[in-house]
Order: sequence, then structure tokens, then C-alpha cells
Amino acid sequence: MITAQAVAYSKYGEPKDVLFTHKYEIDDDNVPSDSIVVKTLGSPVNPSDINQVQGVYPSRPELTKELGTSEPAAVGGNEGLFEVIKVGSGVSQFKVGDWCVPTSVNFGTWRTHALCASEKMTKLNNPTQSKNAGKKHSLTVDQGATISVNPLTALLMLTHYVKLQPGKDWVVQNGANSAVGKFVSQIAKILGINLIGVVRDRDNLQALVDELQQEYGADKVITEEQNELRDFSNEVKSWVKETGGDVKLALNCVGGKNATALARKLGQDGLMLTYGGMSFQPVIIPTAVHIFKNVTSSGFWVTALLKNDPELKKRSLDQIVEWYENGQLKVAKSNEVKFDGSDLAKVYTDAVANSKQGKQLIVY
Repeated sequence: MITAQAVAYSKYGEPKDVLFTHKYEIDDDNVPSDSIVVKTLGSPVNPSDINQVQGVYPSRPELTKELGTSEPAAVGGNEGLFEVIKVGSGVSQFKVGDWCVPTSVNFGTWRTHALCASEKMTKLNNPTQSKNAGKKHSLTVDQGATISVNPLTALLMLTHYVKLQPGKDWVVQNGANSAVGKFVSQIAKILGINLIGVVRDRDNLQALVDELQQEYGADKVITEEQNELRDFSNEVKSWVKETGGDVKLALNCVGGKNATALARKLGQDGLMLTYGGMSFQPVIIPTAVHIFKNVTSSGFWVTALLKNDPELKKRSLDQIVEWYENGQLKVAKSNEVKFDGSDLAKVYTDAVANSKQGKQLIVY
């Protein structure tokens, strides 16, 4: 028997007030034929995870007594990397030692072990498998545990909606120094798409510009002030003219005047995808841009897009893993916190409190 720990909540509220450690047994000697037992290698704390616990996120796991809690409860966390340690007799797609991630959201990744149907997990190459395949690199725990949200968001926004011509067309994004923004820059570079990144002005602006261009592949980096200047549009037009393409896609995670300025940079029939709203201000598209350029504004939520399309998720994950293995893609390193085997809920509660200092990753 395995004594597992999970970070659970039976009511919604602030994580420090509602999270608790629940211990439960997994009979790993009697695994159902269609199931696997996995142990957690790492799971991060994301803003959406916190919002789920607070009860304000649109997608939330059901509260149940499945793990033997006295009250219906759910396990926190949506992202995580696991290793298979037991396989049911009828399972063919996994073997002991394989790495995997949850196929869908709301799995509950803040736990030490899990027993689940094999279809609930999607396989990733572990380091041995990557090495045997002749790859230059293998996935790290950090890369695998954080693969399902930010890199998937970046890849799908760049490839799922608009056909971009390599070497010619342009993408403009705000929040360029965010985690998603850095993945967008890298993937655009890999795909040969020109990219303009918008960032807030700051004392060390040149250092940030150098980092985004040299480390993450952005072609141009401008400030929010430059983004909102009407006269600066001529500069952008000159960049676009040099490549013979157009600005076909804008990626917005800020809103307000910043998003309006992004929309103005779009060419004919351009698309703006909004995947966040850090300014807490509405997205406003100028009437002339709508009418005369036929610009479209749409929302992007990776959870909704992949909910009923596991094959799209698998193909996208495979592509990201390949780029990691080839050394073409890198992740902004998380702040790793090692679980010492004591009170798991306290570890995650502390990580939530520290999440504004950077992504927190609990490793086991």
C-alpha cells in the first residue's frame, strides 16, 4: 500500500484558509486493469490554480468524496509531471518509468501519488527515452511540469487561427516579458515569423530589450508609450514593408489603451486574440479599424480549446517536447521548492504566498 498525500479543499476561499492535507491509501498491488499508479515529480502553482481554490475560475473540479474525505473535496492544481510506477494488466500505452502529464484540466496535481485510468494521462519522453532516440537534450522536471499551459498557449495562438508566412508576416504582442510572451517570441523565431514585443518602460529597459531579442528571439521590442504613439506607426510600417508581409496577428494580455494600440497595428483582415487582462480595463477596437480593415477581436482560453480535442493537445505537446529536446526552446526557470515529506498543504500554501516572486514549482 502507498500512503499518499493530497492538498485538498472542501470549500472555496483563500488558500491559506481552506487548503488541508488529506492522506489516503493506494493499493498498488491491485491496480485495475485499465489504470496506472503515478508518483508526482513536480507541480507548479499557477494563478488559475489559486483562482480555482477561491471559487472564481470558470473551470473547477467537482467536489467529491472519491479520496475518502469526510466532506466532498477537490485536489488543487492543474499542471504537473508524473512518473508511472505501476501499470494495470490491460494498459498498453504506458510502462513503468514513463513520464506523463494530465490529459485534461482539473486532475488535481497537488499530490504525491495518484491512481487513475490510463486515458487520464498523456505520455512524454523521459530522459532515457530522449537519449535513446539520439536527442541532444531531454526534458527537465521544470519543463515537463509546466508544459501544459504557457507553451501550449503560445504555440496554439501562433498557429491555430491565422496562416502566417515565414519571413514575411508579423505578430505584435504586449506583455512580451511575461512567461507566455517569452514562449511566443521563441516559437515565432523557430517558425520564422517576425515579432514585435511591447513592454513597460523601466530603468533597466535596454537590458530587458537585449534579453528578449538575444535570449528569446524577438525581432523588435518597443515600450507601451511607443506602442500608443500614433506617429510611431510609421516606424512599424517601415519594418513590415521591408519583409513584404503584413501584421496579421496581435496577442493581448493587457487590455485598455495598450490593446487598442495593438489593434491599430494590424493589417487588413487581422486578428487580435485576448488571453489576459492585466490592466483590468476593457478591450476597445477603434470603429475605423473594424470597418475599413475588417479586424477581428476574439478571446483565447487554452482550457476551452483543448477540452474536447485531446489529439490537438497531444500533437502540440509532442511539438513542444521536440523543440525542448533539440535545444530550440527554453523555459524561464521556476523557483523550486523541495517537498520534505511533512505537511504538503503548508508547502503549497507557502508557495501561493510567494507566487508573486515568480512561478513556484514543488518538486518531489
